[in-house]
Amino acid sequence: KRWLVLIASVIINLCIGSGYAWSVFAKPVTEVLGISAAAAALAFTISNGIGPVTMITGGSIQDKFGPKWVIFCGAFMYGGGVLLAGFSNSATWLYLTYGVTMGLGMGLIYSCTIANTVKWFPDKRGLVSGLATAGYGTGSIIVPPIANAMIANMGILNTFKTLGIVYIIIIAVFSFFIQT
Repeated sequence: KRWLVLIASVIINLCIGSGYAWSVFAKPVTEVLGISAAAAALAFTISNGIGPVTMITGGSIQDKFGPKWVIFCGAFMYGGGVLLAGFSNSATWLYLTYGVTMGLGMGLIYSCTIANTVKWFPDKRGLVSGLATAGYGTGSIIVPPIANAMIANMGILNTFKTLGIVYIIIIAVFSFFIQT
């Protein structure tokens, strides 16, 4: 049972780690929205600046509602932020969706996957926290080639919409493998 928790956490973290693939999205976003590279990069900065807020508060939220439900809700925040970024027509909308909404979801999910997984492996805490964290980092390796192909075929906004839906589904489904 605990290995399923670890596998689910790694898969979930693969999804949220894709937030670090911003460089793939940056140029197409500047072209579609007609904004500078610096203005586009602010979306990434906001998401990574705001994520730690819910990473810090995620522990108490997890204690109150349980990690499964926090991750489930986080799926709609993270994936929803990416999905809604697909409707961007201004930098402000991009900041609110990809920046704030996605960033808050990322922090909630990450704090729960790491903390909960480690609880299941008191005998292998370093190993499982390393594996779960590696899942997070690996998302930024796996997503770029996929996103590049998607952007080439359907454009940046449809790529955001598609990825957002995929993230919601994957994270929400795998949240049910998270046990307390």
